[in-house]
Amino acid sequence: MSKKKDNARRAAYEAKQEKEGKKVVKWIIGVLIVLALIFAVYTCVLMG
Repeated sequence: MSKKKDNARRAAYEAKQEKEGKKVVKWIIGVLIVLALIFAVYTCVLMG
């Protein structure tokens, strides 16, 4: 019985970790896009 409980707990933990990991990846990509846009605007202002 304990083994089934441990497996269920492990599966729930893995699902939680996967969900949080995807959230972190989305934030990192979003920040990189924003920084790229800021850099593009800065470059245009510097050249213009």
